[in-house]
Amino acid sequence: METQTLIYLMVGATFSLYIAIAIWTRAGSTSEYYVASKGVHPIANGMATGADWMSAASFISMAGIISFTGYDGSVYLMGWTGGYVLLAMCLAPYLRKFGRYTVPEFVGTRYYSQTARVVAVICVIFISFTYVAGQMRGVGIVFSRYLEIDINMGVIIGMAIVFFYSVLGGMKGITYTQVAQYCVMIFAYMVPAIYISILITGNPIPQFGFGDTVTGTDTSVLDRLNGLGAELGFTSYTDGTKSTIDVFAITMALMVGTAGLPHVIVRFFTTPTVRDARKSAGYALLFIAILYTTAPAVAAFARINLLTNVPGVAYEEAPQWIKTWENAGLIAWQDKNGDGVIQYGAGAPFAGAPQFTNERGANGERLISNAPTEAETELYVDRDIMVLANPEIANLPGWVVALIAAGGLAAALSTAAGLLLVISTSISHDLLKSNFKKDISEKGELLAARVAAGVAVIVAGLFGIYPPAFVAQVVAFAFGLAAASFFPVIVMGIFSKRMNKEGAIAGMAVGLVFTFSYIVFFKFISPELDTAEHWWFGISPEGIGTLGMIFNFIASVAVASVTKAPPEEIQHLIEDIRVPRGAGGAIAH
Repeated sequence: METQTLIYLMVGATFSLYIAIAIWTRAGSTSEYYVASKGVHPIANGMATGADWMSAASFISMAGIISFTGYDGSVYLMGWTGGYVLLAMCLAPYLRKFGRYTVPEFVGTRYYSQTARVVAVICVIFISFTYVAGQMRGVGIVFSRYLEIDINMGVIIGMAIVFFYSVLGGMKGITYTQVAQYCVMIFAYMVPAIYISILITGNPIPQFGFGDTVTGTDTSVLDRLNGLGAELGFTSYTDGTKSTIDVFAITMALMVGTAGLPHVIVRFFTTPTVRDARKSAGYALLFIAILYTTAPAVAAFARINLLTNVPGVAYEEAPQWIKTWENAGLIAWQDKNGDGVIQYGAGAPFAGAPQFTNERGANGERLISNAPTEAETELYVDRDIMVLANPEIANLPGWVVALIAAGGLAAALSTAAGLLLVISTSISHDLLKSNFKKDISEKGELLAARVAAGVAVIVAGLFGIYPPAFVAQVVAFAFGLAAASFFPVIVMGIFSKRMNKEGAIAGMAVGLVFTFSYIVFFKFISPELDTAEHWWFGISPEGIGTLGMIFNFIASVAVASVTKAPPEEIQHLIEDIRVPRGAGGAIAH
């Protein structure tokens, strides 16, 4: 059977499964829509959390950025992994014991202020829309290649599918859909990784193959990469170009931003008890570790395959996958010396974002508009395709290519659905019901949540069609915003009885405004200044959330110290959240 036919069958089968689950688990109440009636088993919740967590950035882009940048890309791996541990061990059980529906509701109740709640809703919307832009872009990339359609049309199709099962099923439908998506995703990621590990190192376990030697040689995988890079004029794969402070800032921003991501936090509200929340956190960590420990190996294997299988090949005789990804607008070749042969050379083929055009060269190749004339390299690759193209580069069977297509879509759709649900519930529950229409019926609130989800899908699709950067970078911005806004408020809300509403509001406002302004200035207003010499303290926009977090803490503590302490009942509530007794249950509300 042809590869394209297998792709249609695999993607069609998984989509049919997701839609069937959404219909089966249709939400009939706000409790089912917001938190799946708090009845999800820890293992199922762990798998759903893993799917929610391992977004398009993890599945599609993380290995790609590590493959392109080597050591520098490790900040994403360290930050996201460490961040989940921080969230699962230190924050999630306390938030679950608090027993609210949403993060803004926690903020509003803990800080006894509707203003704080509204500010939290604004933070949720900023963070979630920034994050979902990367997911919808990932959906478009997968659709454009595997269904052979335009990226923008792929985003629109993804919007329609996410709209159906997130609006219909709410948290209940999304949870069980994400369980299925996790199974698809992890199988799709591991099968080609095992295949390619065997081909390159002879070791069937990718994590061990990463530290093994290349088959038929005494050279390790990393030494092989460094050698290939030296031959072609690249920097060493194992040497970093980022400053120590920037590496620290990006890693910290990703880590604490993780602990402030509302769509992940809300997953811990869906279990029956606090004890089950702790168990699901442990299961999720195990499920996430399977992919995250494999990503560095996938990145290294993909780069070896790319650097050994393409250079020196005449364009007319190039592998079919190059032409296919060219047609998708994600690979380009510029024949700079006119010899008709694809060449690598000194320069930076993996730096920046190629701006692909619809123009074709004399050989029929796709061109890009921003090819640096001083660089000798001729091949330009969108870094977000490395995982998706890996099976084709390694010449694996067609069914593996179809599997990776289904897995990439599952990764992007699962997180997009979770984010859109958070946006819709924040608008319907935290804005409409708590501020503008307090007497709204449950049926009316459920309708409002679904309408809000529909509007959010449209806005998310526009972000996917006009993305500000590549997938992993967009997601890094979202984590930075979460680090600067939610993390300090949640930590101090749990562990500080002195923190009051004035301090929380001031901290969130300062952290969010500073971080957002910094990112917008360097990425959109003055991108020509986006260099280390112009950054504050040498911290890039990807890591500025760390500084925003510090400003948040300082503003919160300063304002709280000169304003009235929280009411006595709020202080008792904080003590009750932290007391170990009652770990088998939750506070009743």
